Amino acid sequence: MNNIEGERNLKNKISWIAVYFAVLTWSYIEPKDGFTWWLEAIPAVLALPILLFTRRSFPLTSLAYCLILFHCVVLLVGAHYTYAEVPLFNWIADWTGGRNNYDKIGHFAQGLVPAILAREIVMRLNVIKPGAWCNFFVLCFVLAFSAFYELIEWWVAVATGEGAEAFLGTQGYVWDTQSDMFLALIGGIIALTVLAKRHDQQLQQL
Repeated sequence: MNNIEGERNLKNKISWIAVYFAVLTWSYIEPKDGFTWWLEAIPAVLALPILLFTRRSFPLTSLAYCLILFHCVVLLVGAHYTYAEVPLFNWIADWTGGRNNYDKIGHFAQGLVPAILAREIVMRLNVIKPGAWCNFFVLCFVLAFSAFYELIEWWVAVATGEGAEAFLGTQGYVWDTQSDMFLALIGGIIALTVLAKRHDQQLQQL
């Protein structure tokens, strides 16, 4: 790695950390509901120590790091307002006469980001060769991950009762669980079709 690449990587790391802590701090200050904040923000809070712990033994591509940051921002915005009350999407809901659909952005990200992470891990560890079977596995992983998260939401709701209503964010939509998993699948498909080429280029540079 030359000096220019080293400086670029350092700037990228500083920018990543700066954005992460700026959004985390904003999100934590006077959230809509403190209990819901922790439920929604836990994945984003855990992301930083995990990335720090693995940065030397298994550094990720810059694409993966950027997507993780994007997902953290989505989670922290939803945690601050609750997913059913994000102002911009409230305005859209008022205009369209529908529900606040910010949670669908979160579930789309729940497919987009894990798809690249799963793809990176299985390809770098030579678990599955690049190609159709790798894509099939990644999409299966995305759906399994999304389904497991829905189970977590169910378990939390059972354990906490009405306190988890904002966490579930169904807003009375009977097909909320199914549409969440469908959006995750769409995110995974877009990751494989739109981002795969860029991802391959970065994998070759590692």
